[in-house]
Amino acid sequence: MTLAQLRYAITVAGADSMSEAARNLFISQPSLSASIKELEDEIGIELFRRTNRGISVTPEGEEFIGYARQVVEQYELMESKYINNESVKKKFSVSMQHYTFAVNAFVQMVKQFGMDEYEFAVRETKTYDVIDDVRNFKSEIGILYINDFNRKVLEKMFREYGLEFHEILQCHIYVYMSKGHPLAHKSEITLSELEEFPCLSFDQGSNNSFYFAEEVLSTYEYKRLIKANDRATMLNLMVGLNGYTLCSGIICEDLNGSDYCAIKLKSDEVMTIGYLARKGVAISSLGRKYLEEIGKYQDMILD
Repeated sequence: MTLAQLRYAITVAGADSMSEAARNLFISQPSLSASIKELEDEIGIELFRRTNRGISVTPEGEEFIGYARQVVEQYELMESKYINNESVKKKFSVSMQHYTFAVNAFVQMVKQFGMDEYEFAVRETKTYDVIDDVRNFKSEIGILYINDFNRKVLEKMFREYGLEFHEILQCHIYVYMSKGHPLAHKSEITLSELEEFPCLSFDQGSNNSFYFAEEVLSTYEYKRLIKANDRATMLNLMVGLNGYTLCSGIICEDLNGSDYCAIKLKSDEVMTIGYLARKGVAISSLGRKYLEEIGKYQDMILD
C-alpha cells in the first residue's frame, strides 16, 4: 500500500467514473484501474463497484477512504511543515444536530483559539450525516442525543462504524416556542394541550426512520406536523404559526434572541446528549476545549 494508491482511491471516490478520476490525476485509465485493483487485492476488500453507469464506493470502501483521507492529510501537513517550511493551519471540524448551545460552544472555542493558526468547520446537519461525518473523518466530533427509544439501534450502528458515544449531559424534555405563543405562560405543558398547534420537526431526508429523529417522542401521532430543514425556518414558524418543537430546554439568547422560551413537557422521557468520536482516536486539544465549553451547559439545564 502506497501513499499514491491512497490518493488514487480518494480521487476515484470523488469522481463519477474511472476515466474522470484518471483525467483529474493526469494518468491513464488503465494505469489507474490496475493500481486500484492491486490495492484491493492487497487489503482484501472491494473498494468500488464498477457498473455500466460508472463507479460507486462500497460500504467497506467508505470506511477505508475515511482512513485514507486522514493518512494523506497528515502526510501533507508534515510535508508542508518540514519539507516546504510552510505555516500550515491546524484543522478542527464538528458535526451536530440542530442545537444552538452546541453552536455557541463552538463560537466560544473559536474565540479562545483564534483563526490565525486554525481552520474551523461546523456542520448543523441530519442525524445520519452527523454519524457518517465522524465515521469518515470529515468531523472529529459529532453531537447528538440518545434515549431509551433509539439507544439500541444507534449504539449498534456506532459499534459497526467503529465509533464511541460519550455522555455530556442528561435532561428532561421541554417545549420550545415563541414567547407570544398562547401557552407560553404555563409552567408545564401536556401533549394534549399542544394538539391544535403545529409540531415542528427537522427533516431527515432519505434516512427518515423514527430512530434518526432529532426530536424525542417521534412516534407520537401529532395532529399537525411541519417538517423543516434549518433552525432559522423553525424559529420563523414558531412566531408565524405558533409552532413548537421538543428540545433540551437549554436556551442561548446570544444567538437566537430573547423572543423564545422553553417550558417543561409533562413526560418522564429523558434524553442524553453526548458526543461521538472514532474509537481509539485521541481527541485533539481543540476538540477537548470544545467539549469543555459544551460541558458548561450542564449548569443551565432547567430541571
